[in-house]
Amino acid sequence: MSLRLSLLDTPVGPLALAHDGEGRLWAAEFHDDPARLTLSLGRFGIGPLAPGEVPAPLHLRDAFAAYFAGELRALEGLETGFGFGSDFQRAVWAELRRIPPGQTRSYGDIARALGGAASGAGPNARAVGTANGRNPLAIVVPCHRVIGADGSLTGYAGGLQRKAWLLRHEGWMEAQGRLI
Repeated sequence: MSLRLSLLDTPVGPLALAHDGEGRLWAAEFHDDPARLTLSLGRFGIGPLAPGEVPAPLHLRDAFAAYFAGELRALEGLETGFGFGSDFQRAVWAELRRIPPGQTRSYGDIARALGGAASGAGPNARAVGTANGRNPLAIVVPCHRVIGADGSLTGYAGGLQRKAWLLRHEGWMEAQGRLI
């Protein structure tokens, strides 16, 4: 399968989208260099990206525009090409999609929701963190809503400034009295 590359301008920088001819979104990542998207997709054996950039399909453009305009659930209905990743990664990503806008969970919270514990055997916070970091669908699978057990902002492939912006946009940081 060949995927197409589109770039969207967002308030927090360019967002690279990989989508198929049927309008399914396979990846959405913040990159200053869109070529890095190919590397991300390659981890899952997805691609290749067709040469060149094309305009994003209207429904994708509209959904992201609506999200950034404040319709925080606008991305929830997007059809994705989730046929990749391990069973555990897919379980983590599904759990991330259950976190409502304006709320957060810790890595340990996600592990416990999957039947594990914050540490030790089974799904644990470290394993959740690894799966979270490999999420190819930024914002759509809201890995930015996962924080450290102490409430700190930790790891985000798009950068902590973007994570803070997204959480502020969704109202979480103000509700928690946190300003970054």
